Amino acid sequence: MPSLKDLKNKIASVKNTRKITKAMQMVSAAKLRRAQEAAEAARPYAERMNAVMGGLAGAASGSASAPRLLAGTGSDQVHLLVVMTSERGLCGGFNSTIVRLARAKATELLAQGKTVKILTVGKKGREQLRRDFAANMVGHVDMGDVKRVGYANAQNIARDVLARFEAGECDVVTIFYNRFQSVISQIPTAQQIIPAKFESGAASALYDYEPSEEAILADLLPRGVATQIFTALLENGASEQGARMSAMDNATRNAGEMITKYTTIYNRSRQAAITKELIEIISGAEAL
Repeated sequence: MPSLKDLKNKIASVKNTRKITKAMQMVSAAKLRRAQEAAEAARPYAERMNAVMGGLAGAASGSASAPRLLAGTGSDQVHLLVVMTSERGLCGGFNSTIVRLARAKATELLAQGKTVKILTVGKKGREQLRRDFAANMVGHVDMGDVKRVGYANAQNIARDVLARFEAGECDVVTIFYNRFQSVISQIPTAQQIIPAKFESGAASALYDYEPSEEAILADLLPRGVATQIFTALLENGASEQGARMSAMDNATRNAGEMITKYTTIYNRSRQAAITKELIEIISGAEAL
């Protein structure tokens, strides 16, 4: 049985922890509001751009002059996995779910005899993946100094990915991130961005394009890659804050339960100690 002093110290320690987790929950709630608004504002633009390029891709598919970003290299031997996680922890299973999905994909591809290369965005993904796939990791993007994700951040990642593709270092590029659904629900997502995949626009045949569809796509496809990466970063940002807010809320609740438990034990131990002292005093008085 812990001493009264130890119990008192434990109660004080857990109370301090509860203050910290409560403060972190409130900070995450404020950040979540901004991140959620940014992610939701970007969705219509991304969907519209996807629809436009889908129509162009449908018209250009099968053409010998179709851009390589659309047609591919003719092979799917080398896969580049871009795994996006957070720079910090204390956000529940947010990072683990992304890494689990990427790890499963990498394992599946390796079992098929494919070559797997991994580019990590965010420290936590790198820390977890290098335990099993250190030999497959080809790069890392540090987002530790980024206070608010902007399109320029996505462009930098897109330039890296496109340069690797143009240099023949990979045939297929897939990004991994969490799509924000709610504070308690984030959906681990794997999205292939090279070769580009779009839903063909139903009305694409009604339009004549000048210049040709291939020429327009050659200009739009690199922007499309950057837009998809930007959307994924925004979705990840909202998902991270939602997961952290939920995790800190659970931690605050657990701390409260521990305080109640330790306080009950402390009161009972203190009452037992007082009772013991009274018995000793009464026994000593009777002996006299």
